Amino acid sequence: MKNLKKYLLVSLILSALISCSKDDKDPVANNITLHFNNTFKSNTIVLGDAASTTATTNTSAEGQVHHFSELKYVISNIRLIKADGTEIPYNINDLDKGATVVNQAKTETLDYTLSNIPSGEYKQIKFGLGVKQELNTLDQAKFPTFYATAGANATEMMWEWGTGYRFTKLEGFYDNDNKEMSIHTGSTVEGEEGAYTQGVDAYRDITLNLTSNAVVGRNAPKITIKADFDKLLSGKTNTIKLTSGTGMNDNATPNIHTAVQMTKFVDNLGGDGSSDITGMFSVDNVEN
Repeated sequence: MKNLKKYLLVSLILSALISCSKDDKDPVANNITLHFNNTFKSNTIVLGDAASTTATTNTSAEGQVHHFSELKYVISNIRLIKADGTEIPYNINDLDKGATVVNQAKTETLDYTLSNIPSGEYKQIKFGLGVKQELNTLDQAKFPTFYATAGANATEMMWEWGTGYRFTKLEGFYDNDNKEMSIHTGSTVEGEEGAYTQGVDAYRDITLNLTSNAVVGRNAPKITIKADFDKLLSGKTNTIKLTSGTGMNDNATPNIHTAVQMTKFVDNLGGDGSSDITGMFSVDNVEN
């Protein structure tokens, strides 16, 4: 009996050691970090006011010089695609856990960590620029964390007049005399309170192939995603010339430009959803 007890004890210890060793070699999950690099072409954007001598400037296809004083956008509905085609959704119906506001003025927002991603190799990433229609309601009770982030005074990623979120918010200056540029995008509604219907759907689904497979397991990969804001005015879909004024074709001020004018910016930044599913985004690098 004494020998049997010793045998059982040794067996249990060996089983535990083997189990721990297997877990160390083959973890079932790990993190992926998404790093957003906001650029004009290949130059990382530095923000600045009208008098700034250090702000990153860009020249559009129309020859307009411009720079930003504020740059923010919403990323949500993230999905990772394994090498075998399996799609792994990441809290796609929870804005608190699966959405973020990228803010060029706050370095900490340029890295977004996806936690507890199943181990394996991933070849592709999909995400939304903005918030999909069924979640695009200012719901403080359901998503208090995202609501607070989007509504903070320093962010203001909410429409004052509507029921949903702004998807991008760009403030800055254009032309050599530094006229003000203020471009906001987001889905709109039509009708009266209690009977709203969808107006412009500004949400865009982005699909990006990784430069190499992200290997999750013992590794916690970092994926660098480039957002090239040269596409704002010089996109694949539209070449835009900024004008200030009160006409239907004026587009440099948010309370003036029409839904039609806004959609041109949306299609440049997020793609048109059919022939262009990448918009301004691309994958620069994968670090395993």
